[in-house]
Amino acid sequence: MKGPTFSFGFPSLVLELPHDAAELMATPIGVLFGGHHGSAIPKLGIEPAARSRAGDVVLVLFLLAQCLDGALTYVGVITFGLESEANPLVGGLMFHLGEGAGLIGAKIVAAVLGIALHLRQVHAAVALLTAFYFGVAIIPWTALLFA
Repeated sequence: MKGPTFSFGFPSLVLELPHDAAELMATPIGVLFGGHHGSAIPKLGIEPAARSRAGDVVLVLFLLAQCLDGALTYVGVITFGLESEANPLVGGLMFHLGEGAGLIGAKIVAAVLGIALHLRQVHAAVALLTAFYFGVAIIPWTALLFA
């Protein structure tokens, strides 16, 4: 199989394509990535990014903010009604799925997206989102519920 090759900008990831579609369909994937016939898919050799202690702290604070916001929002909605939820997406989820299920679903999505940003090392965005949650959700709910 000697067709065109592509490296995708990574020297350890080279894709060799056969000349025709029939040969491509009959070729094991390991061979396409530079392995031998019948071999398993090789490891790409891409190094994981260096860990950031500050990024880890920001992620923990973000997840804590999600938990606090979830708990305070639940208590606030139970106390003052569903119309007290300012976020229309979360309010809609809570209306259609129930207060608990809608809120837990929204918080899980937020946590997963925050973790994805952390894994992509976009720590500044996670930090800004954390500050945003404390400023527009946790502090107002705390003031409303415990004042």
